[in-house]
Amino acid sequence: QVHLVESGGGLVQPGGSLRLSCAGSGDLFGIYIVAWYRQAPGKQRHLVASVTQVGTPNYADSVRGRFVISRDNAKKAVYLQLNNLKSEDTGVYYCNTMNPQSDWGQGTQVIVSS
Repeated sequence: QVHLVESGGGLVQPGGSLRLSCAGSGDLFGIYIVAWYRQAPGKQRHLVASVTQVGTPNYADSVRGRFVISRDNAKKAVYLQLNNLKSEDTGVYYCNTMNPQSDWGQGTQVIVSS
């Protein structure tokens, strides 16, 4: 397992941008696919984007073209650049490893509102 800590959330106006960071620990961080998830108020958590060990990204249809996921294995970090934000992007964002999944962190809250 890997311990992950999310940061970078905040309040932003529609159309704005944020950059989320996911800091990992452990020598094996680089062997995992890492994903970002979003949990909107009153809804289930769902996958937003993932990045493979070598940096190949994959996106949910709702964010493709607006969000960019990247990773730096040397820094044990994964990033999510959120662009052209919409109100429906509001939620708590979590990062986690995939297959196997690690313990969930506290997430970082993103609020998109004018």
